[in-house]
Amino acid sequence: MSTPPSTLDRPAAATARDPDSEPESEPAEPAPRPFTDRLTRLPRGLLGLLRPENAPLEMQILGRTLLHAALVGLGAGLIGAAFFAGLEYMQWFLLEYLCGYSPLRAHGERFIPGEISGSFRPWLLVFLPALGGLAAGLIMRMAPETRGGGGDAMIDAFHHSSGVIRRRVMWVKALASLFTLGTGGAGGREGPTMQIGGALGSAVGRALRVIAQERRVLMVAGVAAGISAVFRTPLGAAILAVEVLYRDDFEAEALIPAILGSVIAYSVVISIFGESTLFARAPRYPFIPRHLPLYGLLAVMVALLATVFVGTLRRVHSLSNKLPGPAWIRPGLGGLALGLMAVPLIVYLSGRLAGDGKGLGIFGGGYGAAQMAITGADWLPTGWAGVEILLFLCGVKILAASLTIGTGGSAGDFAPSLVMGALFGGAFGRAAQLILHDPTIDPGAFALVGMGAFYGGIAHVPVSALILVSELAGSYDLLVPLMLAEGIAFVALRKRQLYSAQVPLRKDSPAHRADVDIDVLRSVQVATVVVRNRAWLTFELATPTHELAHTAAQSTWQDIFPVVDELGNLKGIITSDRLRSTRDVEAFTIAADVMQPVVSVRTHDNLRIAAERMLASGLRELLVLDETGKTIGFLDEAEISRAFLEATGKR
Repeated sequence: MSTPPSTLDRPAAATARDPDSEPESEPAEPAPRPFTDRLTRLPRGLLGLLRPENAPLEMQILGRTLLHAALVGLGAGLIGAAFFAGLEYMQWFLLEYLCGYSPLRAHGERFIPGEISGSFRPWLLVFLPALGGLAAGLIMRMAPETRGGGGDAMIDAFHHSSGVIRRRVMWVKALASLFTLGTGGAGGREGPTMQIGGALGSAVGRALRVIAQERRVLMVAGVAAGISAVFRTPLGAAILAVEVLYRDDFEAEALIPAILGSVIAYSVVISIFGESTLFARAPRYPFIPRHLPLYGLLAVMVALLATVFVGTLRRVHSLSNKLPGPAWIRPGLGGLALGLMAVPLIVYLSGRLAGDGKGLGIFGGGYGAAQMAITGADWLPTGWAGVEILLFLCGVKILAASLTIGTGGSAGDFAPSLVMGALFGGAFGRAAQLILHDPTIDPGAFALVGMGAFYGGIAHVPVSALILVSELAGSYDLLVPLMLAEGIAFVALRKRQLYSAQVPLRKDSPAHRADVDIDVLRSVQVATVVVRNRAWLTFELATPTHELAHTAAQSTWQDIFPVVDELGNLKGIITSDRLRSTRDVEAFTIAADVMQPVVSVRTHDNLRIAAERMLASGLRELLVLDETGKTIGFLDEAEISRAFLEATGKR
């Protein structure tokens, strides 16, 4: 008696039913099953998602994906450096040289040395943002998805377009942002580089012809690299890129590529411009436990302020869409409204505080205003007058950013969010110091915490915002207050979103819908779908093969047949395919010669396990055993299909 052949030794007829192969003609089965046959075609596609080549990246992510992410990081670093330098020179020429306007800048924001010369020309400054907005609007006609901040468009591309962003977005977004921000638009450069970096990652993925999953990962790596290139926060940028896609989740598979891309982009930028944190700060912020209630109160008030900002931004966007005329003129109208509002305020306040033509953080990203809230300024009054100025500038920044971004200007909402939080936090810290007469209260600490709580709460990125603020200041002294404030703001702003394209969880993303649908099989036990009420055929080890074929032909549903010994113990199985392949030798063989090892599931197993075993063995049916190893029924592909459709239908 020969040794039972293994599944690896199955003849061609037994392996011809590969789920991914073209259908081939087969000998007619004794009893056709037209309905079941049609139904079982479905699970071959569904269960095919469980194959290794369609599984999550796992080890692939440690190989070629990291090399691709490194390439994306290098490209994003060079593009980010060029964008940063181009924007600086454009602002210097248009705002400083032509208009005589001196932007308020943060400690590590500027790399062009020297002071401006020439008189302040407010009449030119009024119209400059409008001209820049019109130019940007014309350019954005070639890629309408570049309008606005860029964060929403990037998130939407990840979830709904398999990580595909058109190549033209890179240069259209860059040029439109240069004209918007270079002429004084009240937005940040991080939002545009977020979309530019994502477009670069998508382009690299398509050029290398990677699968959709890897392309999405490369897109996220590009986002991280783009933020890191202009923000110089390698860890915070990487965490932000994987966290900003969801409201309550993050893209774990993209974390390591995002870190690598971010590190390389950061290295490229500091090799060109040098290493420096964006904000100067106090030498140290000591942790004082009794101040924690103040930080908690600050977080609640910052959440209210963030709600006002998002509401204002949405309102301006809605009104802008109702304006007559083509969409490309709206950024110009927003720039004109910005100039008419901001220039009179600058003329009035700078003449009394900082000198003619001195910026107050209204135009541009406003990081200089945040720096002022952190470390103060020689011209900023002390006492309640300083509190009033910071609050006033915070309100003006809300309107200025809404006019630029809400009308479709190519400027990020990232920077204004940080600046608003810093201005309000600085005012809160100064007010608390005056009311409580506590010299240990440092308004700069409250400015930094307010900065993180504002953006972390409204963008639903508490972890990355915490790290970003610490990297921007070059200190983790405020880790505990930031953790408290971020948590409170995150909970308080659950129903408010800066990025409407965010989805709650991975399972809600179309990018992961197939994975989630297959995972519903884990929630269904074999015991709930096993077929128990049908009689089945069983063969003994010594049954002649010709008798097997004759008896099996009488079955109208059974595809596998258990083989037992004299005591009824299960020893193997025989499939219909195996019987058809042994017709030439059926006169010389018995059941023990043609049987194969048992492939089965237990009643407590779930359908995911059953599906994986079907695919691994190439079977269309499985035996179902109880705890003692006794056969109690069968599980067919059709039952798995029905359970799958019922479960997903309910969801």
